[in-house]
Amino acid sequence: MTSNISVVTLRSVSRTLLRDQAYLMIRDAIVAGEIEPGAVVRDGDFAERLGLSRAPVREAFSRLVDEGLLESKPQSYTRVTPVVAAEVRDAAAVVGAMHELAARVAVPRLGAADVEVMRAANTRFAHAVRAGDVDGALRADDELHGVLVRVSGNRAAAATVARYTPLIRRLERRRFGEGGTCRSAGLHERLIEACADGDVDEAVRVTAEIWRGLEGLADRPD
Repeated sequence: MTSNISVVTLRSVSRTLLRDQAYLMIRDAIVAGEIEPGAVVRDGDFAERLGLSRAPVREAFSRLVDEGLLESKPQSYTRVTPVVAAEVRDAAAVVGAMHELAARVAVPRLGAADVEVMRAANTRFAHAVRAGDVDGALRADDELHGVLVRVSGNRAAAATVARYTPLIRRLERRRFGEGGTCRSAGLHERLIEACADGDVDEAVRVTAEIWRGLEGLADRPD
C-alpha cells in the first residue's frame, strides 16, 4: 500500500512540473513579445515545440486565460490578448498596493545582507537600462523588489504580484524599446536608503511613487 501511494504522488508531481514548465515558457514568450498580441495559439503546436503532451499545455493556456494574457472562444480560437492601457493601469495599482504592504512589513525585518542584495540588483538594473538590455533591467527590478516581498512573508501578496506583474511587464518592455531611461534607478536608491535606515514610512512612500510611475506608463500615447 505504501509503495502504491508513492507512485501516485510521483506521477502527480511530474504532471504539475510539466504544466508549470509550459506555463512559464509560454508566459515569458508572450511578455517578451515573441508571441505578438492577437496571435492565435494552438495547444498542438506548443506541445510539439516544447516536447510535451497537449494536457500540460492546455492547463497552461487555461491559467494564462485566467491571468489575462490569453483569451479564448470555445471551439473557435485561443489568442494573445492586446495590451490594454486600462488593464495595465488596474494591474499596476493592485501590484503597487501589494508592494507597499510588503515594504511596511518587511523593512523592520531586513538584515544587512538583504539591503546589499537590493543594492546589487539596482546596480545591475542601472547598467542594463544604459545598455538597452530590457530583459536584464526587468530581471534586476524583480530581484530588488522581490527582496521586500520575500522578507514580508506574505504569501497572498507574493501570489498577487506574481499573477499581475506580467501584464505590466508587457507594456514596460514596449516603453523600454522606445528608448527607456534610468529614471527608476534613483527611486530605487531612495528606497534602499530608507530600508537601510529602517524608515518604514519613507520606504512605503517611495514604493508608492515607483508604482504610480508605472501606472502612468499606461497613460502615454502609443
